[in-house]
Amino acid sequence: MADELNLHSLKPAQARTARKRVGRGLGSGKGRYAGRGIKGQKSRSGSHKMPAGFEGGQMPIDMRLGKLRGNTSADAMPIGPFRTYSQPVNLRDLEARFDAGDEVTPETLKAKRLIRKVSVDVKVLGVGEISKALSVSAHGFSKSAREKIEAAGGSVNWLRGEPVVRRKRRPTRRAPEVPDEVETVDVADAESAESADDDA
Repeated sequence: MADELNLHSLKPAQARTARKRVGRGLGSGKGRYAGRGIKGQKSRSGSHKMPAGFEGGQMPIDMRLGKLRGNTSADAMPIGPFRTYSQPVNLRDLEARFDAGDEVTPETLKAKRLIRKVSVDVKVLGVGEISKALSVSAHGFSKSAREKIEAAGGSVNWLRGEPVVRRKRRPTRRAPEVPDEVETVDVADAESAESADDDA
């Protein structure tokens, strides 16, 4: 008959082995060097707290490899590692949440739960139609959104000023230079003239 199950007779399903305690003398099985070998970096205390990418003092791979080209400064926004992003708002949302004559600002958009943060730029996109005259203030507008808002009798207000469109200059093609007229001398006449001079 199996033993009665009691708190004092409980046993784990799998036998547990005691943890090997290092640095407890030569007779412990892990004595002398405590499993760390002889000398070297990994035998010292704190040797496993190296920063990520540390290669023992030699030049790390991120410094050996070539760097990617491109705009990498904060002045190059919105491209490069400092790229920014904006919160999109569609015209169909403005049509459903606002009444005619309302003023649309980032604060009112947040109150209507169309955006999450006021600190992030807002860009109005032209998805959907709008039939109400609204005064929309945002950091950016798509071309179609601006046209639809103004066609409905509304107004567009750029919070950071209307962006200036810079056109690329085409290289001017210069007309080929025409060489000056060169007097042509007949070879036969030149030879006859030279012979006449020699006879003289």
